[in-house]
Amino acid sequence: MTAPITAPTTAAAPRPLPGTGAASGVLETLAFFRDPGFARRRFERHGNVFETRLLGQPLVFIRGERAITDLLADSRRVEGWWPASVRDLLGSRSLANRNGADHRARRRVVGQLFAAAALRRYSPAIVALVEELADELGQAKEPVALAERLRRFAFSVIATVVLGLDGDDREALFADFEIWTKGLFSFPLAIPGSPFARALAARGRLLERLTVVLRRAQAQAAAGEPLAAGGLDLLAGGLDEAGLPLADDDVVEQLLLLLFAGYETTASSLSCLMLALLQHPPVERWLREELAGLSWPPAPEQATSAYDPGRAPRLDAVVEEVMRLTPPVGGFFRRTTATLVLDGVEVPAGRVVQVALAAHNRHAPGDADIETFRPQRHLDGPCPVALLPFGGGERVCLGKALAELEIRLLAVGLLKRVELELVSGQNLDLQVIPSPSPRDGLLVRSRMAPREVVA
Repeated sequence: MTAPITAPTTAAAPRPLPGTGAASGVLETLAFFRDPGFARRRFERHGNVFETRLLGQPLVFIRGERAITDLLADSRRVEGWWPASVRDLLGSRSLANRNGADHRARRRVVGQLFAAAALRRYSPAIVALVEELADELGQAKEPVALAERLRRFAFSVIATVVLGLDGDDREALFADFEIWTKGLFSFPLAIPGSPFARALAARGRLLERLTVVLRRAQAQAAAGEPLAAGGLDLLAGGLDEAGLPLADDDVVEQLLLLLFAGYETTASSLSCLMLALLQHPPVERWLREELAGLSWPPAPEQATSAYDPGRAPRLDAVVEEVMRLTPPVGGFFRRTTATLVLDGVEVPAGRVVQVALAAHNRHAPGDADIETFRPQRHLDGPCPVALLPFGGGERVCLGKALAELEIRLLAVGLLKRVELELVSGQNLDLQVIPSPSPRDGLLVRSRMAPREVVA
C-alpha cells in the first residue's frame, strides 16, 4: 500500500534556497550521469530542497512528501518542462511540450487510449503476447538476454494492441524507436554520429512511418472498414481546445509520445521486476505460493482484474517494492511560474524543479531497512514514503494504467509457465538513462515450468 499524499503545509518564514555553488555546472553534470548517489549525497548536505547547475541550467532538486505535495498542490503555479533533447525529440506539437488548457485538451484525447474500456479490449491480446514470450523462453536452448525480450514485448503491446501495427511495421518502428529512445537524455548537439543526431534522424523516419499508419487507418475508417485496433480513430477524430479537428502532423506527434508513454517505463519495470525476483529466491518462492492459487490464462472478461491487489496482494507488494527501489523514471520536472515555498524553502519563479524519485523513495528517517528489498513492508501497513513511480499531478504518465496491467499479466504468465535462472558472471548493475535496465541484458537460462505448477 502506498502512503497518501496529504494536504500541503506552509511555513511562516521561508528559508532561502540552498545551493551547491556550482558555476558552469560541468563537473556537476559529469557527476549526475556517473554517480547513482548524486542527488542523495547533496540532499544529505543541503536538505530536502537544493539548487545546483547542470551545463548552465539551474536546477532545483526536491525529495520528501512535504516538498512534493507543495509542488503539486496548485497546477497554476507550475508548468511542464523537459530538457532540450527531450523537447526536440518529442516535437513542438506533442502534448508533453504543451501547458494549460492546450495540454489538458490533448491529454483528454490521448487518454482515451488508456481508459478502462480500452484496457478491457486490449487485455486478450496482451495475454496472447505473454503466451508467445513464454513459449519462446521455454524453448530456448541457449542463454537469453531477458531485458531485450521484455523491451520487445512492451513495444509489441503498444504497437500491436493499441496502434494495430502488423509485424513488418512493428519491426521497422522498433529499430528506429530504440535509436530515438537512446538520444532522449543526451547532449542536444546534432554532431554527426552523436546519439542526439542519430535520434533526430530516427525521429524523422518514425514520423514518416506513423503518418502512413495514420492515413491507412483514416482510409479504412472512411471506407467503413473495421480498424485493427480502436485507438487511431479516437486520436484522428479528437478535438482540440478550439473545437477544431487535430491536423495529421499534430496527431502523429501524439502517436510518437504514445509509443514512449506505453513502452519505455513498462520495459524498465518488467526488467527490474524479473531481476529482483531472480536475485531474491525467497521472495520468488513466497510469491509463487500465492500464484499457485491463481489460474492462467485468465478468462478474457476478467483479465483486467484477475490479478489486481485484492486477488494477488503479494504480487502487488512485490511490484510496489520494485517501483520503490527502481522507479522507471528517476524523476520528473516542473517549472515554477510563480514563487513557491517547498518544504519551507522559497523557490523563485522561473526555476526548473526535479522531483528526485529514486532518492525520495529511499528517504524514510527511522526506517532501518529502507534500503532493503522487502515487499512484505507493503502488507504491514502504509509504505513509509509516498510512491509516484509514474510521476504525479495532472501530468502523470499517460501509460500508467496500461503499464500496471502489462506488469501483472506478464509476471503471472511467466512465473506460471517458465522457470528462469541467472547466468553467473554478468554485470547486473543498472544503467539508469533513459530508464533503469541491467547493463548486461539480464542473461538467463530458461525452461518450461513443471506441469503441476501451471494451474
